[in-house]
Amino acid sequence: MATAGVQFKTNYAVTRKIDAFYKGGKIQVNKDGTYLFCICGNKLNILDIATGAVSYTIEQDDQEDITSFALSPDDEILVTGSRALLLKQWEWKDGKCSRTWKAIHTAPVASMTFDSTSTLLATGGCDSTIKIWDVIKQYCTHNLKGSSGVVHLVQFHPDMSRLQLFSSSMDYKIRIWDLKSSKCLSILETHFSAVTSLCFSPDGDTMISSGRDKICAVWDLNTKSTKRTVPVYESVEAVVLLPNTPGIIGRETNTESVLFLTAGSKGILRVWNASSGKCVHSQTLPHSTTKVSDEEANEHSLTHCLLLPDQWQVITVTVEHNIQMYDLQNLELKKQFVGYNDEVLDVKFLGPSDSHIVLATNSPQIKVFELATSNCQILHGHTETVLALDIFKKALMFASCAKDRTVRIWQMDKVTGTVSCVAQGSGHTNGVGAISCSRLKQSFIVSGSQDFTMKLWKLPESILSKKMDADLSGPEVLLASFTEKAHDKDINSIAISPNDKLVASGSQDRTAKLWSATDFSLLGVFKGHKRGIWCVQFSPADQVLATSSADGSLKLWGLQDFSCLKTFEGHDASVLKVIFVSRGTQLLTSGSDGLLKLWTIKTNECVKTLDAHEDKVWGLHSNRQDDAIVTGSADSVIMLWKDVTEIELAEEQTKQEEEIMKEQELSNLLHEKRFLKALGLAISLDKPHTVLTVIKAVLREPQGKDDLEKTVLRLRQDQRESILKYCCVWNTNSRNCHEAQSVLNVLLTHESPDVLLQYSGIRGNVESLIPYTERHLQRMGRLLQSSMFVDFMWQHMRLKDLPEHEEKSPVSFPTSADQTAAKQVNTTT
Repeated sequence: MATAGVQFKTNYAVTRKIDAFYKGGKIQVNKDGTYLFCICGNKLNILDIATGAVSYTIEQDDQEDITSFALSPDDEILVTGSRALLLKQWEWKDGKCSRTWKAIHTAPVASMTFDSTSTLLATGGCDSTIKIWDVIKQYCTHNLKGSSGVVHLVQFHPDMSRLQLFSSSMDYKIRIWDLKSSKCLSILETHFSAVTSLCFSPDGDTMISSGRDKICAVWDLNTKSTKRTVPVYESVEAVVLLPNTPGIIGRETNTESVLFLTAGSKGILRVWNASSGKCVHSQTLPHSTTKVSDEEANEHSLTHCLLLPDQWQVITVTVEHNIQMYDLQNLELKKQFVGYNDEVLDVKFLGPSDSHIVLATNSPQIKVFELATSNCQILHGHTETVLALDIFKKALMFASCAKDRTVRIWQMDKVTGTVSCVAQGSGHTNGVGAISCSRLKQSFIVSGSQDFTMKLWKLPESILSKKMDADLSGPEVLLASFTEKAHDKDINSIAISPNDKLVASGSQDRTAKLWSATDFSLLGVFKGHKRGIWCVQFSPADQVLATSSADGSLKLWGLQDFSCLKTFEGHDASVLKVIFVSRGTQLLTSGSDGLLKLWTIKTNECVKTLDAHEDKVWGLHSNRQDDAIVTGSADSVIMLWKDVTEIELAEEQTKQEEEIMKEQELSNLLHEKRFLKALGLAISLDKPHTVLTVIKAVLREPQGKDDLEKTVLRLRQDQRESILKYCCVWNTNSRNCHEAQSVLNVLLTHESPDVLLQYSGIRGNVESLIPYTERHLQRMGRLLQSSMFVDFMWQHMRLKDLPEHEEKSPVSFPTSADQTAAKQVNTTT
C-alpha cells in the first residue's frame, strides 16, 4: 500500500445534525416572519426561517406529547398544552417555563388561540368545552359548554370590541359565543363535514369558512347568513384572505373584490373571488397536471396554510410534513423545509463545492438539501421507493434507481442549483437496488437489480449538452447496452473502477465478482464471506477491492489473483457500507449497529469507533477534499462529520507545551521554596506524584509540620478535596504514608465534620483510608513492642569486667570504647 506522505486520520466529529423537527400538527410564525413554531412529539421546535436551523427547543418535563400551542400576537407569550392536561407558559427564547397550571379540561386541549390584544387565551378541549383564560391576571374567565365532540377550532373575532369567539366541533357547526354573557349567540350551519378554518375581512363584517365537504362559505356576520357558497371541488384544509394590495396574485384587474386562497387535498393553491365564486388563479406545479382523485389525499395534499402579508409570502404544509414558502405575487416556490425524512437509504454530496447533499429516503421522492440554507428541493419522477444513488465525478450529475424497476439521470444547474431529470431507463424485471456511475467521464452507468442481472447504460451526448429549461419535452430514454445475469441472488452493490475499465458486483449469494466494463465478461470471483455482501468498493490508489458483508467482516482482495489480502473484524452486526479515505490507506465502514469504524489498512487496526446513530447506517459518503463525510441512517438522522485529526493533533501539541511550561514553573517554585503556589499548580495539573514531591519538600524544612499546616489550610476547598483524594492513594504505600497521615492530621484537626461532609466523594475516601491506616498503626504497635524488648534486654545485660556502678548506669547508646570492650567480652565468651 502506498502510504508515503499521507496523514492518517484518527477521528471525525459531528459538525451538523439534520434531524426531524416537525411531525405534524399546527404551525405558527412570529409577527416579523423570522421564526416558525412547530410540534415534534413532546418538543416544540422554533425554526430560524433564514437558515432552516432549529434555534430554540421547548421540551416538556413530563415527556408528554404537546397537543396544541399558541403564540401571542405580540410574540411575548407562548402557551403549550400536553396530554398531561397541563398548560404551560414559556419564555421561549430562554426555554424556561414561567408558569404551569391545570387546564381544568377533562381531556387534552385540541386547539388554542390568543385574541388580538394578547391578554385572552381560548382553549378548545376534547371534552367538548371551551375555556377562556386571562393570561395577565392568571385566572379562567369563561367556561363555554354546548359544543359536540372535540372542539378543533377556536378563533376570536379580530375586533375585540365585539367580544366574540367562534368555534367549531365534530357536529360541523360554527358557533358564535358572546363573551359578555357567556352564551351562544348563533349557530351557523352550512357545512356537511368538518370545518377546517375561518378568516375575516378587514371590516369584520364578512367571514369565510372552509370545510372538508369541498366548499367555502362566505358569511355576513351582521345577518348571520351565507352570502355565497363557493364549490372548490377538493377537501379544503385552510383558507386565508388575501390583502387588498396591488401586485398580489389575482389582483391584476380587480383591486376591490374580496379574494381568498384555498389549500387542500389537490396539493395546489388556488385564488377565488368571494363575490363571483370563480377561481381567478390556479397554481401550476409538476404534479398538478397529473389526474388526482379528489376522494383521497395523496403525498402532495396540503394540511395547513399561513399568510405572511408583511413578507409577501404564504406558507403551506404537506401531508409529508414539508413546509413550503411561496411568493404572494406569483405563487412561485421560494423555500422548502423537510420536517421529517423517514428512513434514509442513501446519501451523497452534490454540487461543485459539495454545497448540497442528495437523499434517498423511504419514499419515491429524492430530496436535495442546500446545506447553507436547509432549503430542500423535492424531485418527483420515480413512482416507488428510491433505493440507491451515485454521483458523477463533477458532482453536477447523479443517477438514481428505485423499486419501480427504472434508473434515472439528474442534472444540477450550476447557477441556480435547480435539479431536473434528463434521462430515464427501464428494462429490469424487479426492483433496482444498486447503481454506479463512470469515474473518468460522464459516459455510462451500471445498475444491479433484484432480478439478479446487471445492465450497462450509455449516456447519449445530447444529455451532456442539454440545457435545462421549462420547455423541455421530458427526459430522454436510456437503452441498455449490455445485460448480464451476474448472480444467483439479489445484487446489493455495484462499483466501477477509477479507470472505468472494471466493474465489481456484490450479492446476497455471498460472492463478489469482477467484470470487464467493455463487454461484461467475467474476470474473477471473490469467495470467502459467510453471508451476503452489502458493499463493494475499489481502492483509488491500488489494485484492491474492498467488500463488506452481513457476517460482520470486511475483506480486501487482490485484483490480480482474486485472493483475500486482509480481513477486518470488529463490527458486531452487518457491515453495510465501506469507503476508502486518506488516499486509499484507510477504510471507513458503517454497520447495522449504528456504528462507524475507521480502519488503518497497514496495521489492520480499528483506529476509532464513532457512535452517533441509533439505527442502521445505510448511507456513507466522503467529499472530494476527503476532509468530511456524510452519513444517513434508518433513525431519520443525517449527520455531517469533519476530519478533526489535525485539530486534535494541534490541541495535543499545545497541551503538551503548556504542561512543559507548567512543570518548569513548578520546578522554579520549588527551588524558590514558594510551596503554596507550587502545591496549587501541581493540583491544577492533576499530578498526585508531583503534589507528593511538594509535600515532602515542605516536611524537609526545619519547621516542616508547621509549614505544611499553614500551606494546606490556605488551599481552596476544591484543592483540599483533590489532596484528600491523593492521600487515599499515598496511604496505600508505607513509603508515603507519613506524608498522607500528616495531611490527614491537618485536615481532621482544623476542618469540622460538617465541612468535611461537604467534600465530594468523602464517603469513599474515608472508607479507603481506614483499613490502610489501621494497618500502619498495627505495624507501629509491633515496632514499639520490639523496641521495648530491646530496651528491656539492654537494661538487664551484665558485663563482668566493668565496675559495678557502671553496670547499673541508665541505658544509653554505647560509645566506641564501649563497643570495643563489648567485642572483647564477646571474644572471651
